[in-house]
Amino acid sequence: MEVKTSLLDNMIGVGDMVLLEPLSEDSFIENLRNRFDHNEIYTYIGSVVISMNPYRSLPIFNPDKVEEYRNRNFYELSPHIYALADEAYRSLRDQDKDQCILITGESGAGKTEASKLVMSYVAAVCGKGQEVNKVKEQLLQSNPVLEAFGNAKTVRNDNSSRFGKYMDIEFDFKGDPLGGVISNYLLEKSRVVKQPRGERNFHVFYQLLSGASDDTLKKLKLDRDFSKYNYLSLDSAAVNGLDDAANFRTVKNAMQIVGFMEDEVQSVLELVAAVLKLGNIEFKPESRCNGTDESRIKDKNDLKEMCELLGIEQSVLERAFSYRTVEAKLEKVSTTLNVAQAYYARDALAKNLYSRLFSWLVTRINESIKAQTKARHKVMGVLDIYGFEIFEENSFEQFIINYCNEKLQQIFIELTLREEQEEYIREGIEWTNIEYFNNAIICDLIENHQSGILAMLDEECLRPGTVTDETFLDKLNTICAEHQHFESRLSKNSKYITDHSLPHTCFRIQHYAGKVLYRAEGFVDKNNDLLYRDLSQAMYKANHSLIKQLFPEGNPAKVNLKRPPTAGFQFKASVGTLMRNLQTKNPNYIRCIKPNDKKASHIFTDSLVCHQVRYLGLMENVRVRRAGYAFRQAYEPCLERYKMLCKRTWPHWSGPAREGVEVLMADLKVPAEEFSYGRSKIFIRNPRSLFFLEERRRQCLQNLATLIQKIYRGWKCRTHFLLLKKSQIVVSAWYRRYAQQKKYKKIKSATTVVQSYTRGWQARKLLRELKYQKRCKEAVTTIAAFWHGTQARRELKRLKEEARRKHAVAVIWAYWQGLKVRREYRKFFRANAGKKIYDFTIQRIMQKYFLGLKSTLPSMSPIDKSWPARPYLFLDGVHTELRTVFHHWRCKKYRSQFTEEKKAVYEEKLEASEIFKDKKALYPSSVSQPFRGDYLEISKNPKYQKLNSAMEEKVLLADVVNKINRANGKGTARIFLLTKNSVVLADQKTGQVKASVPLPDLTSVSVSTQSDGFFALKLKEGSASAIKGDFLLSSEHLIEIITKLHRTGATAADSEQLNIDISDEFLVQFKHDKVCVKFIQGAPKNGNSVSCKRKNNRLLEVSVPTTA
Repeated sequence: MEVKTSLLDNMIGVGDMVLLEPLSEDSFIENLRNRFDHNEIYTYIGSVVISMNPYRSLPIFNPDKVEEYRNRNFYELSPHIYALADEAYRSLRDQDKDQCILITGESGAGKTEASKLVMSYVAAVCGKGQEVNKVKEQLLQSNPVLEAFGNAKTVRNDNSSRFGKYMDIEFDFKGDPLGGVISNYLLEKSRVVKQPRGERNFHVFYQLLSGASDDTLKKLKLDRDFSKYNYLSLDSAAVNGLDDAANFRTVKNAMQIVGFMEDEVQSVLELVAAVLKLGNIEFKPESRCNGTDESRIKDKNDLKEMCELLGIEQSVLERAFSYRTVEAKLEKVSTTLNVAQAYYARDALAKNLYSRLFSWLVTRINESIKAQTKARHKVMGVLDIYGFEIFEENSFEQFIINYCNEKLQQIFIELTLREEQEEYIREGIEWTNIEYFNNAIICDLIENHQSGILAMLDEECLRPGTVTDETFLDKLNTICAEHQHFESRLSKNSKYITDHSLPHTCFRIQHYAGKVLYRAEGFVDKNNDLLYRDLSQAMYKANHSLIKQLFPEGNPAKVNLKRPPTAGFQFKASVGTLMRNLQTKNPNYIRCIKPNDKKASHIFTDSLVCHQVRYLGLMENVRVRRAGYAFRQAYEPCLERYKMLCKRTWPHWSGPAREGVEVLMADLKVPAEEFSYGRSKIFIRNPRSLFFLEERRRQCLQNLATLIQKIYRGWKCRTHFLLLKKSQIVVSAWYRRYAQQKKYKKIKSATTVVQSYTRGWQARKLLRELKYQKRCKEAVTTIAAFWHGTQARRELKRLKEEARRKHAVAVIWAYWQGLKVRREYRKFFRANAGKKIYDFTIQRIMQKYFLGLKSTLPSMSPIDKSWPARPYLFLDGVHTELRTVFHHWRCKKYRSQFTEEKKAVYEEKLEASEIFKDKKALYPSSVSQPFRGDYLEISKNPKYQKLNSAMEEKVLLADVVNKINRANGKGTARIFLLTKNSVVLADQKTGQVKASVPLPDLTSVSVSTQSDGFFALKLKEGSASAIKGDFLLSSEHLIEIITKLHRTGATAADSEQLNIDISDEFLVQFKHDKVCVKFIQGAPKNGNSVSCKRKNNRLLEVSVPTTA
């Protein structure tokens, strides 16, 4: 059996206030407190959701919860905002009914978060796909953008919406989102120029200064220090838990996702910066000669920076702040503005600029998120608007907001009653009229076209003559004094009633939520909302792309002398449009309540909650829902829930669900007046009857649980017994098998032992026989060996004796022969003794000399010139020759260590020595410097990648040289490249080849004898390279360049030997003229650098500093 759940299961308090018994304001508040203490922040009033702000994160908004409430009946689970969102979405998708979700409550109650939760739930449960996901992401990401520009920190809420927002989300026939349209209502633009104590300006100002990069702030001419801007309050600039820098990055990312271009984002930031700069403009008074007062700007730096940001001429805007032009038909009158009027004009411009920017943002977002198809759409509207506001001082903004809430309350009661009546008619239940308070009389007091407060305020603003808040209040006292919901000091006095709580400058309106005292001061100005035409025209003249769109009335070609509509008139029209829109949709309500003013969790303030319950009309709502039937439920879930209370319906009912419910109610003997049967639902009049059913169900469930436990325990015991019995049989069978296996293994082991002993005895017997046979063979072999040895020793002894005799004869013969020779030689020994001794002495001296030379040889370094001294004079020639031989040998050894590259370097050094040694003063300093060749690393440096790819041959040398200009003697940096066949000069910055000279076209190179780096490349006359003449260059690596040129020219097959001309004066061919280059020595100038100057058309003089 499938188990169904209900909000009646495991209920904390009462989940639906319609079922609250007894119903009173105290029990209502106590039920909210009880549920709030147990983290149950949602409660129903029928289909209305009451949402308590927990001021902390709760684990009830995760994806698992989304799946839990998806496609479930509204009353099937405990109260949740997801249940309302799912009900609205399924009604839109399946029944093709346009929906609207109205979210109301005062600031800080959680309206904005509730709207986010609704949108995130709908985004999670609707279809998937690349295009659908893009639309969902754009709809969700529009929230951070609007919050940044429309939300602010207030004393009641750190993220308070300071504007009303209504979003129509459009769906296709499958229920997938196609786009949306956002409408905004009454942005609190006065916050731009002034914030109450403890509150902040709009978030975007702080986010921009905290999160923008230093480069961005520099472009916007801003500083991170909040204290430098008059429009930013400092006492609450930093908010705990609010990371402005991270939020700025979030907002920029959201703008990109929604579809803002980079230049549009930059334009928006420039306008935000302009508003901040506008607040820093201050004025000082000046008196004119005619006695009138005028104003002048104190410090024009902020004005200048603002004009640069917006592309406005500074003088135009400065004049607009000092003068006002009034046009009437064909006449123009220009008047000066005093300091107070100038500040009013400045603040009016700031408020209009920011307000129009916000409206442009909403329009721009609508362009991005609007549905692209023109087919019929299903629509779900989400309304997030201010709640009813009652402050210590209430002004025009509170009056407008409370008027909007009166209209919402009116439509709420009407739609709720209509929904009740339609359900009763649909189910065939008799409808009885319900008495309730109709606030249409209050709405009429405010919006009546002739005698309404808004109409009189507009009339007062438009009439000629002196118009003040006092004249407006006098008019109210004249027309509205007799209205039962209007009070003022004058109307009270006329009735001889003294009310000191009602000041002379205030009036009081009895709203549906209670009495509100309004201060008339500022009503006229805020309703007029005037922006001087001079400022509009100045803004229109801006070169900024966005400003012209925001101030179209500033276009001189479209001057309209008609006064613009007032703020009250515009808001009244917007509210009228909104009400007509809501009337066409099926409403769903979320009533948001904040539990305390401290923005803290776990604190429930009874008085504050009671106040909100009253002005939200929640008790009235409960009474309307309970006026007829308090509870209604479809027959199927009702029978499924209570069928165990009747034997005839338990456990299964085979007939129609309605008949089963009728049998059930008859068996329980519920009074007939307590319920009625509809077409598809049963209606229960009193909550006591429902709680009677729930109590009987609870008792029955306990009995059923006991029966189920008994049956389960019996089944469990029988199952356990059968399992034991089966296990015993299995264990016995396994034991018998084990015993037989063990007995078999024992017999097998004994047999194996007997067999092994028998085989061992047989093997040992055979071993003994084999050993005996082996000993016999070894004995015979030993005896034979001893016999053969004896015979061999005897023969050896005989042979040795015979050999000894022969040797003795030979020795005696040798001694005899030696004696004969010595006797003969003794005659000649004394004649040759001196020469023998001399030769022996010389031999010993030479031997000692060579051995001594071996231990005293110098090091193997070729540059080591040391050599040991000769010991004897007669060895002088040998000593010198040996020194030469040793030096050549160690030079050969040293050369054998060289690589091919090193050999080439030394060969180049040797060739440089042959060319420049004792001829060029620069040569000695170049000896210790290795020839690197590629000084620019042209193959690795990405800067010269294009130049390197243009070279078809290997680059032998790459260096930066200076090409000397004949006209002024100054040098221009060029890249000097040498390959096997050509010399290339290229531009150092661009890498473009300027000249390429084949080596055969190069006849000679001229250099001076001094320590400069100048050299001239002389080209063959008549060659293609010689059209522009020779090249006069200067380099720090002159020796290496000339040497490589000389070697490369010598190895080229088709070129002659390159001549090197070393002279302090030589001629250079420049196009058609020959110029003499003369080198002189002079005093050091410019840091000991060589200088080249043009003396005349035929002479360039190079001054080389004298070296010490």
